[in-house]
Amino acid sequence: MSTTANAQVAALNEIMVPGQSRSLMSDAWRRLLSSWNGRVGLVMITITILIGVLAPVVWPYDPYTDSNLAESRMSPSLQHPFGTDRLGRDMLRRIVHGTRVSLLIGFVVVFASGAVGILLGLFAGYFGKAVDSVIMRLMDILLAFPAILLAIAIVAVRGPSLENTMIAVGVVSVPGYARVVRSIVLSVRERDYIDAARMIGVSHGRIMFVHILPNSLSPIIVQMTLGVGSAILFAAALGFLGLGVQPPIPEWGAMISDAIPFLRQSPYLVFFPGMAIMLTVLGFNLLGDGLRDALDPQLRK
Repeated sequence: MSTTANAQVAALNEIMVPGQSRSLMSDAWRRLLSSWNGRVGLVMITITILIGVLAPVVWPYDPYTDSNLAESRMSPSLQHPFGTDRLGRDMLRRIVHGTRVSLLIGFVVVFASGAVGILLGLFAGYFGKAVDSVIMRLMDILLAFPAILLAIAIVAVRGPSLENTMIAVGVVSVPGYARVVRSIVLSVRERDYIDAARMIGVSHGRIMFVHILPNSLSPIIVQMTLGVGSAILFAAALGFLGLGVQPPIPEWGAMISDAIPFLRQSPYLVFFPGMAIMLTVLGFNLLGDGLRDALDPQLRK
């Protein structure tokens, strides 16, 4: 083996030292906590997740029986801090339990569409040529349709439900991940330690999943964090149109849609679910901005 190849292998071994990875992660964590966006977003998302996890334990709720027509559209009070809807159901309880539905949609969509998009972008960027052309043209076809219209079309064909909402939002989210990962892989595959791995006979699969993918995680993590907020917003839009999660399951977009006829008389029915959507999406966006700054290698000292 030539001197150049030995130097490249040494550089590869140096990059993969576990201690260095731990120091980079701890450095990123410190910079995330030092960022105002990161701190605020982390607090907001932590509170939201705790509400979603603890709600069924602390405050049980049965959407099929929790109604009282005698208390229909009551204004906010000590008994009902967010008021009641047209069926006399407590709005605060429904919003709290709707957190579980929205977070479930957001996380499932991000992990499923992220996994598919990452694989497609990884293969397209690494192999290039015909593989790249086929995969990226398919992504271009999906991107040619407005995302919300494509999601509506998918749900309209399959029928409105929680599962079909996640499928529709997941499909329209895949091209974003594929394009981001492809652009990163095109850059990483030309680095010296990748050339060194090829020269010593490392398989394509090991190069992609052991050497390229771990060194491409920073922008992927940021994209997935922002993607949770986008998925929740898309699901709320479908729910508002009556194509998302179906009653009586509490979902923020469907709650707003149900309250539109009473907007003038009872504006709180729209305000509180809308604030829940806004604060949750804002929390993920702030956390994504903080992670972008924390994981940017150019900001490391």
